[in-house]
Amino acid sequence: MSLELSRIRALCFDVDGTLSDTDDLYMQKVQRFLPRFLFRDRARAARRFVMWAEAPGNGLLGLADDLGIDDEMTAFINWMNRRGKYQPKKFLLVPGVDKMLARLHGYYPLAVVSARDERGTLAFLEQFDLAKFFDVIVTGLSAEHTKPYPDPILLAAKKMNAAPENCLMIGDTTVDIRAGKSAGAQTVGVLCGFGEEPELRKFGADEILADTPKVADVLLAENKTSRKTIL
Repeated sequence: MSLELSRIRALCFDVDGTLSDTDDLYMQKVQRFLPRFLFRDRARAARRFVMWAEAPGNGLLGLADDLGIDDEMTAFINWMNRRGKYQPKKFLLVPGVDKMLARLHGYYPLAVVSARDERGTLAFLEQFDLAKFFDVIVTGLSAEHTKPYPDPILLAAKKMNAAPENCLMIGDTTVDIRAGKSAGAQTVGVLCGFGEEPELRKFGADEILADTPKVADVLLAENKTSRKTIL
C-alpha cells in the first residue's frame, strides 16, 4: 500500500460509481442488446457504453490523454458539466456504503465531491438518509471549475478546515484521481464503478480497492493501531 495513512485528516467521496451504484443496473440492460458475434467481452463493452452515457467526461478524458489534448478536453468537460440538466432517476446504493459512512463518521470530517448538480446529489443523499454523515457537500457548480480540476477538492478541504495534502479523495474514475492529485491530495480508486484498475493506476491512484466500503477497513485499522501505540 502506498497510502500515507498517518497524513489523512479528511475524506472526500465521489458519488456516481463510488457511493451510488448506478452503472451495474444499466450495464445489465445494455448487455442484453449487444450481439455476441461483435463483442467478445459484452460486459466490458456494456460498462464502457454506460460510462459514456452517464459520464461522458470520463470517456472523453481518456481519449484526450491518448491524443495529447488533455487541457483542452478538461475545459470542455467543465463547460459540459455546467450546462447539464437534472434528470430525476431512481438511485441505487453501493452495498455497504451506508454502514461504512456510519463507521467513519466521527473519525474524520467527510465531504461529498461530485460533478453532479446539487439537486441530483441531494436527491441521492436524501433517498438513503446519508446527508447526516457529511460535513460538506460540493457539487458541480459549487466551485469555479468541476473535476478534473482541483477546485472542488480545494473547496471541500477549506470547508473541512483541512489542508488539501491531508485529504483523501475516493472515486471510481480517472476524473476523480486527476482532481485529487492536482489538489495535492492522496487518492483511492475503487473498482465498483466505471473505472478499471490499469487506467486508475496510470493516472496516479495511491491505492486501489475492490469497493468503497473497504475504505473504512483500511482507515479504521490504522486508527486502532495508532491507539494501541499511544496506550
